[in-house]
Order: sequence, then C-alpha cells, then structure tokens
Amino acid sequence: MEHQATFATGDIADTARHHLPQDFRDRFALRLVKFMRIFADRFFASRYGHRAVVLETVAAVPGMVGGLLQHLKALRHIRDDQGWIRELIEEADNERMHLMTFIEIAQPSRFERFLIATTQLVFYNLYFFLYLLAPRVAHRVVGYLEEEAVVSYTQYLAQIDAGKVENVAAPQIAKDYWHLPHDARLRDVV
Repeated sequence: MEHQATFATGDIADTARHHLPQDFRDRFALRLVKFMRIFADRFFASRYGHRAVVLETVAAVPGMVGGLLQHLKALRHIRDDQGWIRELIEEADNERMHLMTFIEIAQPSRFERFLIATTQLVFYNLYFFLYLLAPRVAHRVVGYLEEEAVVSYTQYLAQIDAGKVENVAAPQIAKDYWHLPHDARLRDVV
C-alpha cells in the first residue's frame, strides 16, 4: 500500500485548532486522551523521537479496530461497506509506516520496545471495547489523539529548528514511502 495524500505547507491549517467538548461523551474522550498524555510526558519528556514511536503505536490501533469491526458488521448484515473497511485499514497501514520510520530514527531500547508492545496491547483492548460500546466516543478519542499529535509534532519541529534535536538524514523507509528527495532530512519527515 502506498500513501497517496500529499500536502503543501500552505494547505496546513491552524495547528492550534481544538474541538471543544460539547457533552459528557466529548469530555470523557478528552480526559482519557489527556490522562494518556500524562504518561508520555513523564516518561519521554522532550525525547520527541521516542514520543513519536509511542504516538504512532497508538495511532495505528483505531484504523485496525474500526476495519475489523466494520468487516464483521458487513458480514453480519450481508452488505457492501462502500469502501470504508479498506479506508480504515489503509489508515492503519499508513500509521504503521509512521511507526517504522520513527523506530529507525529513535532506535528504542529493549525496555522501550517492551513499553511500546504493552502500550499497544492495553490501548488495543481499551479502544476495541470502547468502539463496541460507544463508537461516537471512540471516534472523538481519535480526534483528540490527533490534536495531541499535532502538539507533539509541532514541539518536535521547534526542537529541530532550535538545534536541540539534530536534523539527521531521513531514513530510507520514509524516502521510499513518501517519495521524499534523496537529501530529505528529519524535519521533512516530521
């Protein structure tokens, strides 16, 4: 699979945009995401490459869970899903490629790899049951996770621009997947 969407810098909207919670479900989703962020902040602090690995580990889960549950629903109802399953699985695969890229960059230790696997196991099960019981809340969780990712990646870019994080060469996997030029750097990936 190949990620097709590309964006020019001018296409990117205001990164400070935030969906204000409208009801209990939205507030629950926001609190859940903020609670998860506490652990990332405490463990990774300003090690943004490692933080990106965990972010992408979590980000790959919703598409896979949604794709699985939509697949089962289509089978139960014996009807076509209008391409929704493929879209969700492609999104999960795209997030997997983000993960593979940041693993190349951050080179996580064995302990960090264990933490990644544990995080994925816990989040997969949590999200699976949340999607079964409250799909609207599950979708809102994804929205708030994306907002947190924007915050983290914006901070990562600021660290690169300030020279606090070395702007190393982009990994070959990123160059191949996103068709980056041969001289692409970390900043181009982030």
